[in-house]
Amino acid sequence: MGPLAGIKVIDMTTVLMGPYATQMLGDYGADVIKVESLDGDVTRQIGPTRHPGMGPVFLNTNRSKRSICLDLKNPAGRDAVLRLIKSADVLVYNVRPQAMARLNLGYDVVSEINPRLIYAGVFGFGQDGPYAAKPAYDDLIQGATALPALMAQTADGVPRYVPNALVDRIVGLTAVGAICASLVDRNRTGRGQRVDIPMFETMAGFVMGDHMGGLTYEPPLDKGGYARHLSPDRRPYKTSDGYICVIVYNDKQWQNFFDATGRDDLRVHPKFATFAGRATNIDVVYAELARILETKTTAEWTAILEKADVPVMPMHDLESLLGDPHIVATDFFPVVDHPTEGRIRNMRPSARFSETPVETKRLAPRLSEHSAEILREAGFSPHEIAALVRDGVTKAASNT
Repeated sequence: MGPLAGIKVIDMTTVLMGPYATQMLGDYGADVIKVESLDGDVTRQIGPTRHPGMGPVFLNTNRSKRSICLDLKNPAGRDAVLRLIKSADVLVYNVRPQAMARLNLGYDVVSEINPRLIYAGVFGFGQDGPYAAKPAYDDLIQGATALPALMAQTADGVPRYVPNALVDRIVGLTAVGAICASLVDRNRTGRGQRVDIPMFETMAGFVMGDHMGGLTYEPPLDKGGYARHLSPDRRPYKTSDGYICVIVYNDKQWQNFFDATGRDDLRVHPKFATFAGRATNIDVVYAELARILETKTTAEWTAILEKADVPVMPMHDLESLLGDPHIVATDFFPVVDHPTEGRIRNMRPSARFSETPVETKRLAPRLSEHSAEILREAGFSPHEIAALVRDGVTKAASNT
């Protein structure tokens, strides 16, 4: 099932960025083998749990995988992972490359064992700059790529991080694309390659793609920034009984909006009549839109704007999003039975494939749940597996 069926991925990642990427590869049909330390991925401990080590962050970032525990600092553990790598298509890691080198698992080593391997690293910084060996986390990269400064500019002047692991998710998505592109190239050439996906550069491009502005030119024409995104009134609009999300963007939508609201005075106003006029005076335009939308209820505006074909959506909170009628109709958050955690709310892959449909076959695994199974597939005998357990290189899965 899925377009990546038959692809084997060795997942040596933890926390969020790497696991999010490898979960997507698993959702698309790859056989993802999650290599964990004897203590397990730290995200197993985050959030409310029914059983130790099975927290919601882990459950929602590690479906479509099998779990094996290996102590990679033990020579026997390193040898075991090399045997797994020998038959793999992709290896994904998210520690600094220097750490992989210390484990003697750098690309120079593993490519000798498996020349077809795609060796993908998701880490902080490109390896040809002065930050190459620095540690990196989502918050740090948000700050270093101007997101808190932009947040301060649009609100009360206080820099804040975006309340989401935005960097980890975006870099994870970038990694999926880079890995899939590398697999296409390997199908042409028969040889794998090393792929580096640095957080800092990825997010610098992501943020500045919107906000480069006049800095695009040399010499610069201004200090950068996309005025519409930075307007303080670009936000959910207050209605007489709540909030609503509205964007009136192109000329046709504005004409429809004028018709629906009877604001012929704005139709001929130079600050509202043309795209260029609105872009130049975006703060004025959004402030007036905010005043208009305060005059009716959320339900009234939703009906009026939908009839006028003006883009409108509700402003959900975390709980109400689960009950959105479209989300419910598409069964995006199905409630499923986890083997140990009971009834849990899962998430469907958002991409749909007409010829290679994807379906979640595996929910997030217990720590070391598949160690014996994976080692057997790699050619380990029952005696060898028992010795690895006895020597603390791996361990048997718990029942809860």
